[in-house]
Amino acid sequence: MTTSSSTKTLRVLGFMTGTSLDAVDMAVIETDGENIISFGPAGEMKLDAETRAIVEDAIEDALDWERDEEEPDSFEDARMAVADAHLAAALSFMAVNGVKASTLDLIGVHGQTVLHEAPTPDLPGRTVQLIDALSVAEGLGVRTAYDFRSADVAAGGQGAPLAPVYHAALVRKSGLCGPVAVLNLGGVGNITLVRADGGLEAFDTGPANGMVDLLVQSRGKKRMDEGGRLAAAGTVDQSALAAYLAHPYFASTGPKSLDRFDFSLDPVASLSLEDAAATLTAFAAEAAALGVGRCSEKPTKVVACGGGRHNPVLLAAIRERAGVPVTTAEDEGWRGDSIEAEAFAFLAARCLLGLPISFPGTTGVAEPLTGGRIVEPGEP
Repeated sequence: MTTSSSTKTLRVLGFMTGTSLDAVDMAVIETDGENIISFGPAGEMKLDAETRAIVEDAIEDALDWERDEEEPDSFEDARMAVADAHLAAALSFMAVNGVKASTLDLIGVHGQTVLHEAPTPDLPGRTVQLIDALSVAEGLGVRTAYDFRSADVAAGGQGAPLAPVYHAALVRKSGLCGPVAVLNLGGVGNITLVRADGGLEAFDTGPANGMVDLLVQSRGKKRMDEGGRLAAAGTVDQSALAAYLAHPYFASTGPKSLDRFDFSLDPVASLSLEDAAATLTAFAAEAAALGVGRCSEKPTKVVACGGGRHNPVLLAAIRERAGVPVTTAEDEGWRGDSIEAEAFAFLAARCLLGLPISFPGTTGVAEPLTGGRIVEPGEP
């Protein structure tokens, strides 16, 4: 750990597992909680089929979990399986990259999202990310920050997106001048606008990769439309696309958030796999473009990150519709596959330092709010 006259620089290892259940992503950064001081190593470890199956059971149970019921037993199994996957990934990553636990000040683990329900006028929100953080802390011997979303939801916020404050730090680190938008194409898409004055606004744009993933998996194929090949071979069904875009979510302004299960595959159920993939990819692109148009300031550029940037069909469709230049994380010198892991390392540092991680313009919380919990190795 290094210190300056006024700020403390923390070396943090961050983790992220997305809704695709593809891999544990890891990245080390050094930060004072406000700025990115330097980037350390980054990498991933693929999730094995057994871990995915355990998490998928928990997701199925979460969809049927009523608010007045105790949590499903499968949640605890998933907590332990996700923690074991993180430990195995971390130990391998640290050995390969020469990262010793004694050089880390903190670990940030997001956990696996199995449920996200945005608040409504009648009901508070619910969000669940599963991981046994104490097992991770004890296994690596490093204090660990986790549970980043619950405080925001308890305070009436959407609980998502949380990466905007890190997106802003990336924009500053790169010397970009606002307004700049960062478009994350994960299971659900979200957009961060870093305004000209440095202020933040953000919201989920709509489904991105998640619905196509579910489509492909539901029809017994692979886990995703690799390279957009299915979508490229299909034809967009304009009627189904119009039905998706008529959803009231797109008429509302941010902050707002979604779960990848908030939209059904029913409108494309009768279509061929290729046509359904083409339609859902067009839907993701239209939703992203609508999000760009919802920004209070027209961005000078949109920087695409997240797994969806690897899909050339999706990226081309967004570029066609966005009305502003669309670059990728790599175009800006960012580590596109590591941004979310970096973000949760950054958020962990802010949690430790008592700095806010969610804001009125990003989650709709009433005032800037810190969040997350920290567990020390050896705690009961």
